[in-house]
Amino acid sequence: MTALHLHEVVMVFERGQSRCQALAGVSLSLERGQTAALVGTSGSGKTTLLNVAAGLERPTSGAVELLGQSLTGLNQSRLSMLRRRSMGFVFQAFNLLTGMTAWQNIELPLVLNGWPRRRRTARVEQLLEAAGLSEKATANPVELSGGEQQRIAVLRALAHEPALVLMDEPTSCLDSHNATELIDLVLDLNRRQGATILLATHDTQLANRLGQVVHLKDGLVEA
Repeated sequence: MTALHLHEVVMVFERGQSRCQALAGVSLSLERGQTAALVGTSGSGKTTLLNVAAGLERPTSGAVELLGQSLTGLNQSRLSMLRRRSMGFVFQAFNLLTGMTAWQNIELPLVLNGWPRRRRTARVEQLLEAAGLSEKATANPVELSGGEQQRIAVLRALAHEPALVLMDEPTSCLDSHNATELIDLVLDLNRRQGATILLATHDTQLANRLGQVVHLKDGLVEA
């Protein structure tokens, strides 16, 4: 089953008299459970592609489908519901909520999706243990190291068992040791729950650990 399908996606940004084409007709398909790395230099269109795939930005033209559902014609309410239930997103800046503990950050998507308390508790405990962060459950994000914050962000994205997880440079702020541990965690959780993962990165060594490598250049898929 196809988890994500982009067909001839074009994204043009216009600001006053300037016009920037971030995506120039991208086509890409990922099957359920597949892992893929999106590789390219800064300005190649990686972040724009992820935002379009998540429905955070609407393409200028082209089609985007998640689990066979077209995102193009959905209103914001239905798009938000689909994203909440079926997607997880890991941002470059982590975007953890500092008014919540690590536990509460991971639990948030479960609350929003109506998971009962007992099931939420079991799921968060399982994820924290898998990441080696059980002792950090009550810590505020500002009390965590960069590597710990990034792992919490990944756990939050995967907590509600989404069909598709999008990650934007998840290891950009990490040293090689922490980057390796993070990708180990991502691949382990992928094997356990079968989420499709599309990860944008500059790191070709990291990219080669995923099942497919997609090269972007000037808004186009090279290979």
